Amino acid sequence: MSGHSKWATTKHKKAVIDAKRGKLFAKLIKNIEVAARVGGADPDGNPTLFDAIQKAKKQSVPNKNIDSAVKRGAGLEAGGADYQTIMYEGYGPNGVAVLIECLTDNRNRAASDVRVAMTRNGGSMADPGSVSYLFNRKGVVIVPKSGDLTEDEVLGAVLDAGAEEVNDLGDSFEVISEATDLVPVRTALQQASIDYDSADANFVPTMQVELDEEGARKIFKLIDALEDSDDVQNVFANFDVSDEIMEKVDA
Repeated sequence: MSGHSKWATTKHKKAVIDAKRGKLFAKLIKNIEVAARVGGADPDGNPTLFDAIQKAKKQSVPNKNIDSAVKRGAGLEAGGADYQTIMYEGYGPNGVAVLIECLTDNRNRAASDVRVAMTRNGGSMADPGSVSYLFNRKGVVIVPKSGDLTEDEVLGAVLDAGAEEVNDLGDSFEVISEATDLVPVRTALQQASIDYDSADANFVPTMQVELDEEGARKIFKLIDALEDSDDVQNVFANFDVSDEIMEKVDA
């Protein structure tokens, strides 16, 4: 997961300072609205909402936008949309398996956006179930490296809460658990006074396709095109890119 996770975390740091910031804000707000609709407006009793708010705050989404999203989702304020989650499956360049998670109020628009992005960037759509079996749903918590925080300290804090592994991503640590253990793991970090950037239930690949520089550029271009759609909330793919190739691509 190293290359993919590292790329994803770096990309989100960059998103804060580039033109995609508005899109990122909109997706984080949508997450909050849906979480509030499903589980109510109280973050203390709604862990999904708690995590969605936390993530938005980490990306500097203004508090008034967060509050409005919670109210719209919970039906306390007018204007909320009826979002549905839809998963699309496909293959990218080099046979990389791609799962595309959409949160949309217009299925036709979402399907069209995904299809266009895939076909224009060397990808192809696949039947439901033909790609998803290559992924497991896992809890993923990203912990920034601050001060002299070590991997052992993070592991020590989360081991009894159900964490399976802690990976060093360079600027941060990635804590993997079963999706059902996400809240206990996140709570264990809070109790140990360890700050974290995000806590999500993600699709983690069970096997990876190792990519060279050209392959990495192609898959990044495809994922960027997919994420450019307002309806696409997350893209998961089973590629791995070495640190050396990441540096070349970043340069």
